[in-house]
Amino acid sequence: MKLLILPLMIILFSCSKHEVGFKKGKTFVGNQKVSAEVLTLGKHVYLEYCAACHGEMGDGNGPAAKGSVPPPRNFKQGLYKFGLVADGGLPTDEDFVRIIQGGLNGTAMLKWDISKDQALAVTQYIKTFAPQVWESSENEPGTKVELAADPFTMARKEAAVQKGKEVYHMVANCQTCHQAYVSKEEFSKLNEKYNGEKVTDFEEDFHEPKIQESEYYFYDSNERFAKYLPPDFTWHDVRSANTVEEIAWRLAAGVTGTGMPAWKGTIEDHEIWAVAYYVKSLMELKGDKEARRMFKETLK
Repeated sequence: MKLLILPLMIILFSCSKHEVGFKKGKTFVGNQKVSAEVLTLGKHVYLEYCAACHGEMGDGNGPAAKGSVPPPRNFKQGLYKFGLVADGGLPTDEDFVRIIQGGLNGTAMLKWDISKDQALAVTQYIKTFAPQVWESSENEPGTKVELAADPFTMARKEAAVQKGKEVYHMVANCQTCHQAYVSKEEFSKLNEKYNGEKVTDFEEDFHEPKIQESEYYFYDSNERFAKYLPPDFTWHDVRSANTVEEIAWRLAAGVTGTGMPAWKGTIEDHEIWAVAYYVKSLMELKGDKEARRMFKETLK
């Protein structure tokens, strides 16, 4: 009997620890007041769906984290990649809900089939892991980045793709982090068109993505910062975008904490849309091995 009591006490203690709710509500940036009931609901949702990867303490060190590539987000850092906010500001609640319910392509972050109320509640609970960010009087809530309507639409898709190819390689110079998707000869011709001179000297990794630094650190340490490889759009998943519109918004907002800048205000809105069409055209090659192989041959 004594041998059974100890394990039972451990189980009861563990369960009671998880059942403990919030006694008081919290106030987050923007004077957003969240009740104890909502925070408690968010905690229960988090422990059921999120803790296995992100950890009970929100440090990204859950039992399933060891085999996850990329690693789960460390919520204690209070830094988030995929908001649609201007100037790398704090993501909105709608940003959190979009990621929670929509997932992130190519990662262990699934599309969670939970209600919007549950998603909003767990969003508030996630904020409690980073009080230095969400409860600071010095921070302001993020505002959604603005982007003009699509000036091309599918009726002018071919023109958009061609324009996007030029903006990608000549205006935004995306190949400095990602990779070039034109041959060296075509790149030289484009450079002559835009800059008045040919290019004869190319880096060895001209047609390869380049490893980038980030501001994200592993678990609860600031000593091991995560590095990442920008996607090859013809092969890798794009984490937070599938459609032309989603790609355009991601280009406009950038990816916070990485080398991917917010292009809104740096290039024109119609150029952002053009690059989005171009990137989408590259992504469509992923599902057609022969088309991708033939495309890659043109880059030699």
